[in-house]
Amino acid sequence: MQYKSIDQQDLDHFRLTVGAGQVFTDQDNLREYSHDETEDLSYLPEAVVKPGTAEEVAAILRYCNEKGIAVTPSGARTGLSGGALPLFGGINLSVERLNKIVEVDERNLQATVEPGVINQVFHEACKAKGLFYPPDPSSWGSSYIGGNLALNAGGPKAVKYGVTNAYVLNLQVALANGELIWTGANVLKNSTGYNLTQLMVGSEGTLGIITKAVFKLLPYPKTNVLMLVPFASAEKACEAVSAIFQAGITPSAMEFMERDAIDWTLRYVEDVQLPIGEEVEAHLLIEVDGNEEEQLMKDCEKMAEIVERFGAGDILFADNDNDKAALWKLRRRVGEAVKANSVYKEEDTVVPRAELAKLLKGVKEIGAEYGFKSVCYGHAGDGNLHVNIIKGHMSDAEWKVDLKKGIRKIFELVRELKGTISGEHGIGLVQKEYLDIVFSKEELNLQKQIKKVFDPKGILNPGKIFM
Repeated sequence: MQYKSIDQQDLDHFRLTVGAGQVFTDQDNLREYSHDETEDLSYLPEAVVKPGTAEEVAAILRYCNEKGIAVTPSGARTGLSGGALPLFGGINLSVERLNKIVEVDERNLQATVEPGVINQVFHEACKAKGLFYPPDPSSWGSSYIGGNLALNAGGPKAVKYGVTNAYVLNLQVALANGELIWTGANVLKNSTGYNLTQLMVGSEGTLGIITKAVFKLLPYPKTNVLMLVPFASAEKACEAVSAIFQAGITPSAMEFMERDAIDWTLRYVEDVQLPIGEEVEAHLLIEVDGNEEEQLMKDCEKMAEIVERFGAGDILFADNDNDKAALWKLRRRVGEAVKANSVYKEEDTVVPRAELAKLLKGVKEIGAEYGFKSVCYGHAGDGNLHVNIIKGHMSDAEWKVDLKKGIRKIFELVRELKGTISGEHGIGLVQKEYLDIVFSKEELNLQKQIKKVFDPKGILNPGKIFM
């Protein structure tokens, strides 16, 4: 598809719409907005535009739709699938100025938020009022609510509380033609027409740009218990996950980290110390939360008995806020540590949790077959395994060509295990060539037709999800 190149007339219009100081064409800004956290990929936009209101977003889209200018929406650019890369130049439309928590409605346990609000900032604003917004991706200290919505982000708490879409009641969306719509209603039940709200969540900015979101909230849990469980076998650690749920316990978080993930992160994060025995292959980081500490301790005792059957070593209990924060810091920084250690590709696989051990075993076997090393970690309670493939000693030819065969084989294994190829990172640019593994031609065609209804000229985040 051909898109119009931006000229001086276009820039003048953008400046008139959002303010002269909110349109950027200098090389420093273009480079800054040319990438997200996906590998080392970079595509320069022709301009960066920063609207400050929903109406300004809509006006920019209306103009770009009329002129045929590509629009790549972006937020904090912490994504891992290339969703914020401006493949066709055009404008990078940043929502960073739409950063207000409009309202926290304590009577109805709801909140209205703009897309440029940082996840952790929103979480803490709710907590200050005794309310809880559970979705907490590892990048929660920097990722925006808009990006969380675009990718239906999860995080450690998803195992008990669900991912982003479980909390979305209503969205204000700027469509490609410049219309502003609300997709639903601020109610807990809604069986009125098609569910446009849920269609927008996870659509990666290809159907519209979210300008406000209404979330439901929960009462904040009064207490939690966190424990780190070492295992001599990574596969046994994965097998223990399903056994805990079968015993009737639902942790608020259950994270898997194999040995390299922890070792690399301990070297990367200087202020966290954790002695690890030579025999340890993997850890489970398990949290339970609630309002009755006595019940939580009973759950922990029961889990200790279960993991012992799978060869667990001595369990470390984090019994104060500092120790809990240190363990969570360790887990949340794994991705950064791996990236700092080597060039890598991250695959976001997810299978039914009882199949997690088979997935891990298969990933290692495929790595041996195709000559790559992997470092695995993720949300074990969801069956969501992040497979970080390390370039290491692979040649550039092996990395760019042969590796794709190995990745395809991993995804074929995921399909055989009744899983899918992305749990929370999205498809974006880097996974779209593998969609044929999980979707038939008819299923893909239906999705492409939906895209065409919302964005007939194809200006919204072009080149993402579909080939």
